[in-house]
Amino acid sequence: MKLCMIGTGYVGLVSGVCFSDLGNDVICVDNNVKKVNNLKKGLIPIYEPGLEELVLKNYKNKRLKFSTNLKDSISKSDIIFICVGTPTKKNGNGADLSQIFNVAKEIRSSLSKYKIIVTKSTVPVTTGDDIQKIISKKVSKNFFSVVSNPEFLREGEAIRDFTYPDRIVIGTNDKKSSQILKNLYSPLISKGAKYVNTSRRAAELIKYASNAFLATKITFINELANLCEKIDVNIEDISIGMGLDKRIGGRFLRAGPAYGGSCFPKDTKAIVTTADTFKTNLSVIKSVIKSNENRSSLLLKRVFSILKNKVKNKKICFLGVTFKANTDDMRDSSSLSMIPSLIKRGAKINYFDPTGEKDDFKSLKNVSFSNNINSAIKDTDLIIIHTEWNDFKSINFKKVIRKKNFAIFDMRNIYSPTKMKNLKIKYFGVGR
Repeated sequence: MKLCMIGTGYVGLVSGVCFSDLGNDVICVDNNVKKVNNLKKGLIPIYEPGLEELVLKNYKNKRLKFSTNLKDSISKSDIIFICVGTPTKKNGNGADLSQIFNVAKEIRSSLSKYKIIVTKSTVPVTTGDDIQKIISKKVSKNFFSVVSNPEFLREGEAIRDFTYPDRIVIGTNDKKSSQILKNLYSPLISKGAKYVNTSRRAAELIKYASNAFLATKITFINELANLCEKIDVNIEDISIGMGLDKRIGGRFLRAGPAYGGSCFPKDTKAIVTTADTFKTNLSVIKSVIKSNENRSSLLLKRVFSILKNKVKNKKICFLGVTFKANTDDMRDSSSLSMIPSLIKRGAKINYFDPTGEKDDFKSLKNVSFSNNINSAIKDTDLIIIHTEWNDFKSINFKKVIRKKNFAIFDMRNIYSPTKMKNLKIKYFGVGR
């Protein structure tokens, strides 16, 4: 099939590349000329394992193209995917849909024959209705169908998640578009993916509800971890004991920092805003948001306690600063609030991240980046394992660190407390 992906951010680029790898002709469109030119050269703007290889392979095979010409790309395609950003509004908690509606207006002026217009971006309930109204002002309803097809891609696992999805959700009451999209996804359905055909509004809500529930699981286990620290119980025992119940499941029951990234923070706020608009109180999700916002402050207090409130001139190393492993995404990462707070108390911060130095910290005094683990930790007073990269799971701390009196705050519970105790290393985990 001939597809057009509008937006080459995380969702648009990954989905477009994977669709082309399934044998479709895909044009990825963006108004950022530099970004498009770099993509043509094989330069990928995001860190995602396996993505660069797929881009190079399918671009070489001419199944994948990159363009800045939206009108031409739409005319050459049968299915148009809207994959632009829907960030949180600057002065509110709702989703900023300005990019979505601008694209809808562009599509409206470019339609000359029947097209399926698919929202892949995460959008609040009724956004599809609004897109349809915008396009209908100048185009007959017989010339297009508006469909919701939410994505469920995890950063760091996106290629696998696209290729072997749990489910494919198509929100439309239009039999024609439903059948075409089912054919598009047939290679994935044949491998076991469940095909779910719902109303457009239901598909929009499924995405938000899924993310809100996962965010709730993370927050729930983090709050239980706080209790475990008070009563000398290991949170990992609780996670295992709960997770073996098939009604609950073990995924997303790992205690650690606050949730972050491109989805959970903005999507939990957006679904609450939608509910408020319809005069419905989502009190559980509101509590999740509040608890998560307080999470970094609680972890900071733990750091102060480990250092016995003697933070000034202490050398603190962060291993990993992204919100999770296998991504370069810094959005709503706990490090963004923890590092500046520690600096204000007089600490000297050094950090290492496998995805390189971060612009977020370049302007801060007493923050330096090391290009390898050993140089990052060798003179430190406290190591904070912030992100669970595999690189951090087998470090010989005793061999590398020159100081005898150092401590480790393992915010991901990577290491065994017993082994650390045998090595005579001061070690602190989360919920232990």
